[in-house]
Amino acid sequence: MRFSYYPGCTLKTKAKELNNYALKCVEALGLDVKEIEEWQCCGAVYPQARDEIATKLSAVRTLNYAKGEDGKLLTLCSACHNVLKRVNEDMISDANVRLKANNYLQLEEEYAGETEVIHYLEMLRDYVGWDNLKAKVVNPLKGVKIGAYYGCLLLRPSKVMAFDNPENPTIIEDFIKAIGATPVVYPYRNECCGAYVSLDEPAISKKKSNAILDSASANGADMVITACPLCMYNLKHMGDSVVDVKYFTEILAEALGVKED
Repeated sequence: MRFSYYPGCTLKTKAKELNNYALKCVEALGLDVKEIEEWQCCGAVYPQARDEIATKLSAVRTLNYAKGEDGKLLTLCSACHNVLKRVNEDMISDANVRLKANNYLQLEEEYAGETEVIHYLEMLRDYVGWDNLKAKVVNPLKGVKIGAYYGCLLLRPSKVMAFDNPENPTIIEDFIKAIGATPVVYPYRNECCGAYVSLDEPAISKKKSNAILDSASANGADMVITACPLCMYNLKHMGDSVVDVKYFTEILAEALGVKED
């Protein structure tokens, strides 16, 4: 099975390690993943105005490309996943958005949300399977206590994202178990890190990031893992905790034995 892969802008610049480890891991797992040719920015933030069409066009272009390849679009960045999944839902459920987007893009065949948008963690769960992933582990992270940090964008809005239970998610904890580590469940794992307010109100992001890391540390976590470059930035640069923060793909690469020093 082939997946069309959308990396997004940040994974080619500030979050290269998130992308690079992910690609090393799919190779180790024997998956057929092909990066989309000439991909464009997803739009970065999902537009809240229902009549906003222009900023959704790049996402529709990407979704339509994946439809023509294999119909499965693999994402990794939490923000990109959120934008692409929500725009895809618009193309399915909103006739006005669908009509205008198709008219703007002048597609040979109308796009109506046929592509399946799949996050990397969903691929591990639904297509690889936790038992199969566990069988591929050559360096189990025994004794390492890891807190999953979901943040906002993977889980909300819950009906559209359909990623996991928004109040009590388990997918990252199941991932942690599959690579041999011990998951730490803590109260702030799906609270906002401060997101984009870090630009104008860094004190707010600092307070929220510290609350997350302090909560993880108080419950015994040695480290916190995330899939979001923005969350990584806030937790790393705004937080004061001694708890380490890593991308989940880095510890996956370590467990699969493909992480380079």
